Amino acid sequence: MTDTLSLWLAQLNPTLGALDANVAAIRDARARAANAGADIVLTPEMSILGYPPEDLVLKPAFVAAVEAAVADLARDTADGGPALIVGGCRQVAGAADHRVRNSVFVLDAGGIQAVRDKVALPNYGVFDEKRVFVPGPLPEPVTVRGLRLGLMICEDMWIEPVAAHLAAQGAEMLAVPTCSPYEIAKIDQRLTQARARVAETGLPLVFCNQVGGQDELAFDGASFALDATGRLVGRLPAWDSADAAVPLARDAAGAWTPRPGDVAQLPGGLDEIYAAMVTGLRDYVTKVGFPGVLVGLSGGIDSALSAAVAVDALGPEAVHTVMMPSPFTSRASLEDAAECARLLGCRLDEIPIGPAMDGFEQMLAPLFEGRAADTTEENIQSRIRGVILMALSNKLGSMLLTTGNKSELAVGYATLYGDMAGGYSVLKDVYKTQVFALCRHRNKGHPQGVPGLKGPQGPVMPERVITKPPSAELRADQKDEDSLPPYEVLDAILTGLVDTEAGGEDLIAQGFDRATVAKVEHLLYVAEYKRRQAPPGVKITRRNFGRDRRYPLVNRFRTARP
Repeated sequence: MTDTLSLWLAQLNPTLGALDANVAAIRDARARAANAGADIVLTPEMSILGYPPEDLVLKPAFVAAVEAAVADLARDTADGGPALIVGGCRQVAGAADHRVRNSVFVLDAGGIQAVRDKVALPNYGVFDEKRVFVPGPLPEPVTVRGLRLGLMICEDMWIEPVAAHLAAQGAEMLAVPTCSPYEIAKIDQRLTQARARVAETGLPLVFCNQVGGQDELAFDGASFALDATGRLVGRLPAWDSADAAVPLARDAAGAWTPRPGDVAQLPGGLDEIYAAMVTGLRDYVTKVGFPGVLVGLSGGIDSALSAAVAVDALGPEAVHTVMMPSPFTSRASLEDAAECARLLGCRLDEIPIGPAMDGFEQMLAPLFEGRAADTTEENIQSRIRGVILMALSNKLGSMLLTTGNKSELAVGYATLYGDMAGGYSVLKDVYKTQVFALCRHRNKGHPQGVPGLKGPQGPVMPERVITKPPSAELRADQKDEDSLPPYEVLDAILTGLVDTEAGGEDLIAQGFDRATVAKVEHLLYVAEYKRRQAPPGVKITRRNFGRDRRYPLVNRFRTARP
């Protein structure tokens, strides 16, 4: 009986559906593990196919391709190297209908030695696994290289019965292959849940998480190991592909104990938010295959931050900015846009929209005759800019970024087919007050703990961009606060209404003005149709507009009355 083992955590960044590339990444990780003398390699949940696969797993040909990839990897293990634990999916044996399970496969000695299925299928927030998977039974431990390992797939760690059953059946260690997406405070929540399972079972635990971006989700990695007391004895970096050994040894009582190793320091606060934004954008652009991005640079704070994130994620050569002044654009905005581009080192072109505005005025004059100018003319300006940017995107091939933030999207302070046009939104789940804070933070230098930033070390925008009152500049002397409450008030109300589902009367009881709460709630609900047509953007907060929050378009319910 062996007294030492080396368990290798392989924190991977798969591309959904790119089975050959994902298998190659797993093979590379296994080769590194073999060179380091590791015995077992643990990869994340669904490491072969990527996560979340959504309805892709309802296609039998896809599931068959995943099963074939598992078989290929199993044959690799005939070389005598490390055993391999990979995440995939499989058709339920003997099922008359097409039912699929979320599974992990234990590969060793040239074959599939064991399969374990996910028990707890999350069906809340961004998850809808019950739509596409059927749950498996409570799993039994599996013996790998002399270690009785209790495999719990992602959500199985967040409930008590799976770990309790594994411990009762003689598991010596808990292992969690997972795809746990980022949101604020999520890292602490994972540790809390893992420590709860350790305390209940008295078993050590290893947690192997995916890293990288997938559509609106960013995965931060931060894989870790806990000993049987719940002490953190090892952790991989966040926001980057990484792998490392977790050395195991039997103690005097014969129990397996992970030895202390490196514990990576993780970014927190604004640093981790910025990391999520960079990761989400970088992987969306590169995994889809765009050569770069296009940003309408207005001289305002939102477009300045969007451009900064894009340069940090992709490099200045991959970011093309365009300033489109109108007769209402201030000299300060022209100067600030030019300075942003200079600081970031990216291309800036200027295309005035005055001639297009004149053309629309002439075309529409017969139908608009006798009617005063209003938001219609303002929206036309925004849509002219959207047409210009989309034309450049079509001609040059770069993906257009939208630059609106969560506060504006919440209350409909955005123009359909105008500033909402684009393929991805960096700030979709970032409130305006957070935008200000992130800009100040980024202007101090590279955020800490965010790997691979390609932008300048120093400031990325002039200070005036941060300090001047926000304005869409669609009419003379326009300010956002002409139409909206101050952003400090607006964001506090929206956080209650959106992120915590508080009622209007609850917020009024907290001291917010009744008329203001009622107005914001009304604007939130009537703008739902716009949000349905908004591009994807990386999830940051507890509830983003998209996968997290699904409201009806027709909705007359209100919790606050003026």
